[in-house]
Amino acid sequence: MSAVRSLIVGHLLHRPLRTLITVVAVGVEVCLVVIIVGLTTGLLQETAKRIEGVGADLMLQPPASNFLLAFSGAPMPIKIKEKLDAIPHVAAVAPVLLQFNTVGGIDIVYGIDLESFNRVSNGFVYHAGGPFEAPTDILVDDWYAAAKNLKVGDTLRLFENDFTVRGIVEHGKGARLFARIERLQELSAARDKATLFFIRCDNPTNVDAVAEEIRQLFPRHQLRPVRDYLSMMTSSRLPGLDTFINSMIALAVVVGFLAIFLSLYTTILERTREIGILKSLGMSNGDIIRLVLRESLLLCAVGVAAGVGLSYATAFLLKEIFPTLTILITAGWLARAALLAFLGGLLGAVYPAWLAARQDTIIALAYE
Repeated sequence: MSAVRSLIVGHLLHRPLRTLITVVAVGVEVCLVVIIVGLTTGLLQETAKRIEGVGADLMLQPPASNFLLAFSGAPMPIKIKEKLDAIPHVAAVAPVLLQFNTVGGIDIVYGIDLESFNRVSNGFVYHAGGPFEAPTDILVDDWYAAAKNLKVGDTLRLFENDFTVRGIVEHGKGARLFARIERLQELSAARDKATLFFIRCDNPTNVDAVAEEIRQLFPRHQLRPVRDYLSMMTSSRLPGLDTFINSMIALAVVVGFLAIFLSLYTTILERTREIGILKSLGMSNGDIIRLVLRESLLLCAVGVAAGVGLSYATAFLLKEIFPTLTILITAGWLARAALLAFLGGLLGAVYPAWLAARQDTIIALAYE
């Protein structure tokens, strides 16, 4: 190890608590960026995959509706199904009424006609129980059942009403909760209404022809190919989400900047005499600046390594607490978070480095 490296490591080990706090702050910066982006990206992609998992080819929504299903209402007459069924090459049509539940969590409940939904989706795979028997029955997917510790026969309270868990199904069919469409229509005062229609064609080659027929019948409605849904679910397509992510990233960079700045600034004040000695031994202003910047980079490197480990640990902990969460940690965002940490660290080190370089040798040597 060179003398300069020994000097840098010695400085950091001389104040272990301060070094530890700085490393943790940089690690938290990296973790904050990775987890925030991982949560939003994971949620969007997991939602899109569940929509694609329904097995439909097309999805019909009301005029001017948002592709975010959770924010759609129920303004379409359910009789639209009859017109869709009459279109050539349409194999099955499933009306769905969506309800957004915020009690005890955030859940989207699909109100379905089980027979038509099964024809579109090729049916549920039951882990326990079976299909609806009573009007107040509900189906939950296996992830939701694990998260809420539910089993067949348990009571689940939604929309100020009690539902009986009749079956636990394989996840990936659009929602995590499924009730009879008639029951949700009654509870939401949307009798004979639907939020959307899933449409399955008899052959994938006929999708475009069917889509053209539907557009002619319902020119003002929103018709979306389900295969394109995954590409639509990005943060840039969601109002305010990009702003939120960028704000969190900016906050993380500020945390890293302040951590490095405060650590090195107080270090420079404490090492005034030492800097005078180094200058008297022949170190130039540039050498002093490089010394401080290298110390900052070392702090950032250790902090980034800690942040990557903290990110995976946080993701694991969150998934243990909330099994239905999907957190997508990618190499790309790990690299970006590390780059942001180094950038914030270097910016935080600029003023302390300049302050150290402008120390007068004589005054520094006389400093007590």
